[in-house]
Amino acid sequence: MTEQHDLLFELGSEELPPKTLLILSRALTDGIINGLKEADLSYGEVKSYATPRRLAVLIHDLNATQPDKVVEKRGPALKAAYDNEGNPSKAAVGFAQSCGTTFEQLEQLKTDKGEWLIFKQAVQGQTTVELIPEIIRKSIAALPIAKRMRWGNNTAEFVRPVHWAVLLYGENVIDAEILGLKTGKQTRGHRFHAPAAITISTPQSYAQTLLEQGRVIADFEQRKDIIRTRANEAAAKVGGAAHIEEDLLNEISSLNEYPVPVVGNFDTRFLALPKEVLITTMQSNQKYFPVVNADGGLLAHFITFSNLESTNPASIQRGNERVILPRFADAEFFWNQDRKQPLSARVELLKTIVFQQKLGTLFDKTQRVIKLTKLIATYHSELKSDVVLAERAAELSKADLLTNMVSEFPNLQGIMGHYYALADGEHPDVAKAIEEQYFPKQSGSKTAESKVGQILAITDKIDTVTSIFSIGLLPTGDKDPYGLRRATLGILRTIIENNLTFNLNVLVDTSLGYLKHHDLKNYEGFDRESTKVTVMDFIFERLRGYCLEQGFSHDEFEAVISIKPAQPLDFMQRLQAVKAFRALPEAESLAAANKRISNILKKSETPAAATVGELVETAEIELLAVAKQSAADIEPLLAQGDYQAALYRLAQLKQPVDNFFDNVMVNCDDLQLRASRLALLDLLAQQFLQIADISKLQS
Repeated sequence: MTEQHDLLFELGSEELPPKTLLILSRALTDGIINGLKEADLSYGEVKSYATPRRLAVLIHDLNATQPDKVVEKRGPALKAAYDNEGNPSKAAVGFAQSCGTTFEQLEQLKTDKGEWLIFKQAVQGQTTVELIPEIIRKSIAALPIAKRMRWGNNTAEFVRPVHWAVLLYGENVIDAEILGLKTGKQTRGHRFHAPAAITISTPQSYAQTLLEQGRVIADFEQRKDIIRTRANEAAAKVGGAAHIEEDLLNEISSLNEYPVPVVGNFDTRFLALPKEVLITTMQSNQKYFPVVNADGGLLAHFITFSNLESTNPASIQRGNERVILPRFADAEFFWNQDRKQPLSARVELLKTIVFQQKLGTLFDKTQRVIKLTKLIATYHSELKSDVVLAERAAELSKADLLTNMVSEFPNLQGIMGHYYALADGEHPDVAKAIEEQYFPKQSGSKTAESKVGQILAITDKIDTVTSIFSIGLLPTGDKDPYGLRRATLGILRTIIENNLTFNLNVLVDTSLGYLKHHDLKNYEGFDRESTKVTVMDFIFERLRGYCLEQGFSHDEFEAVISIKPAQPLDFMQRLQAVKAFRALPEAESLAAANKRISNILKKSETPAAATVGELVETAEIELLAVAKQSAADIEPLLAQGDYQAALYRLAQLKQPVDNFFDNVMVNCDDLQLRASRLALLDLLAQQFLQIADISKLQS
């Protein structure tokens, strides 16, 4: 049996960036795993560890050596291996020399494609002890670190200065140099509770040793669960529950090796502020968990975590309470100052804020959005609403960007507009729409609920996408400074998930129509039609990603996109019908038949006739009859948008279609008969193409 041991690698450093700790941990683990696979080293379970001062990987049951293998090197073709006298050719001799052997030691390889000289060599596998150091060095070099640093007189580079490296295989140290450090079996515990060196006897004992001797919880997920549990326990003692968001939970877990909860309090007068302001202040500035009651309302408490067990926790509590007080006082000041002036008074000031140099100011953008909003509110069937309210919401939509509060907390844009609009006495629908224009805020979050909010969410985003595309600033790679991918997905989700029948061609074209050359300042390259094509392609690529996430396959998407439906909701209904259709027993045969029909029609020199002329074979006469009947049957179904029922009806054509291809030659010598048969196939294909191109479905 192959010898196996557990492997432990730990890199100790100064405190690592909390927002990238998990990314670095996962990348290091993935890099080592990939290195093991490339080296053909078998292993068992893999466990990652990450704390503020360390990254570690534990690999169970790692083979001690690579397997031996035979390396084959192919040389010249056998026919080129000998000269005219039957002696080894220069090419053959040269190949043997390059392999470190003689011509006589070469072997021959015979395949269906020919015969070659080959050299076979048995290669003994290297040991894990030999291979691991370089695998680790490569993994560290490949970590996604935006800016590496050097320290002291070292030439090594890392995200933070490193201080120790543990590398154990079983009970033995693998001697190596990692980032200028000699590897060993000594780690460090908690910076304050256990700063002395700690010896790790075996890889399996790593986490337990660190906990017992070092007061360090090495497992990130374990630490995270502890923080969540203790935060809620602490909040319960003051009559509430911890408001925990995943990103902040990860960050706090990345800041603490031995987390200890501390409950803090603040003056209840601050509860008069919008809760989002207090939550943002606590979470973003101080890394506190807010405390809420059963109804979601804020309580005058917060939960923070100390990275040590203090002998005087009251002093830590008082310190945190002192820190939060001026921040809340600033927010209170902003709130009171902002309300001295209504949002409407700030609209004119939008002329001083540049949206984009070639596209003018935020005021210019607002005017375009007002026009599009008014049009939709007036004429769109599902979104017909109070036009005055819709226009007012569009007019005030960006005014809160000029408030003190949003200037201090940009992530509160829209939210503060909602509060300030209500304080100004604006209609609740207007206030809600100002906030909902930014929905959905992130992947999976909710879309706008109100009619006016849905209108504004769509019009603001479509104006951003079309205007930025009109000046040629398309997203490239991972660069998307205007958030066009997110905006486009927001448009699609708002339309689809609220069952809105928007025609994207009309929406994009109308929005582009509001982009006049004088609006584009000195830019003269705007071409409305080509921009429309580019925007539509971009939108449908985002729709592809959305559909794949919903569980649809690539070929199902291709079947629908091929006929270019302009309404996203209609697109999704067709897609669902195609998915249901392909589960039918007739689907594979009909998809193949449609592919065959498509190829015949493409290659035919004789265009399909407008109508089917005289047919002679029983199979084609029967197919024509059932095709005419199916056309009549699906017409009302298509009118109702019941694409699934229509495809189920067309599935009944399988047998007549099979009979046709079994008994009829389409490209016969009789040109008139050929034209009739092509017309019949075209009639058949068009019935399917009213729903989707099922020839795109793969078997």
